[in-house]
Amino acid sequence: MTTNKPIIKKESVISINDLNKAFGDHKVINEFNFNLFRGENVVVLGKSGSGKSVLIKLIIGLMKPDKGTIHVLGNNVPELNSSELDEMRVKIGFLFQSNALYDSMTVRENLEFPLRRHWIKTSKQDVNALVIEALTNVGLPETIDMMPSELSGGMRKRIALARTLILKPEIILYDEPTTGLDPITGKEISQLMLDIQKKYNTSSIIISHDINCVKIVANRIVMLIDGTCYATGTFQELENSKDPKVKQFFE
Repeated sequence: MTTNKPIIKKESVISINDLNKAFGDHKVINEFNFNLFRGENVVVLGKSGSGKSVLIKLIIGLMKPDKGTIHVLGNNVPELNSSELDEMRVKIGFLFQSNALYDSMTVRENLEFPLRRHWIKTSKQDVNALVIEALTNVGLPETIDMMPSELSGGMRKRIALARTLILKPEIILYDEPTTGLDPITGKEISQLMLDIQKKYNTSSIIISHDINCVKIVANRIVMLIDGTCYATGTFQELENSKDPKVKQFFE
């Protein structure tokens, strides 16, 4: 299994500066600074309740920060109105931990849904071509007329990823992409994420506790500890760290 990762050019697609978010007296995000570069996979590691999900919600504008700036593809997210947010989100794919497939829809209908949701003007022939392309990218073109209930957990994850890819996003946000999968299927999904990065030059933020997944997909890791970007580096650099707060994730 190849895990060679592409060389990343330093063009920022997400830039976060002095970000703060608190709930009452609890500071969840505290003076957080971060850049995601084009074509880069960054894994955000942190304990449960450390603020990883809050960070993602701030990035896509579901929450507003108390302080700081979030630039996504050149847009200052906290200043965008609802229509501007919708326009930006078309360029961002999100892979849900639960897959979030519609049980009453076929695989084809699940993949067509984002095109209808965002009023993409595409002919029926073009829609079919996009669906087949997305399914081929995840190795499951034969499932096009199947129902989600007929698929294994790994297949459902692949279909969810195909649906994420159908709008050809510039950025993909992965929420625990291998949770609930057996180790072999988890490695297959991790390799697929890497293949997609190489093919489409996507830029991704990945929330994961699966160290095997992290080792395969991460160009860089960000440690979210005490609300801050506590440490950043490659898998090998952080695995070899002497800092006990960092080491605990690799033991």
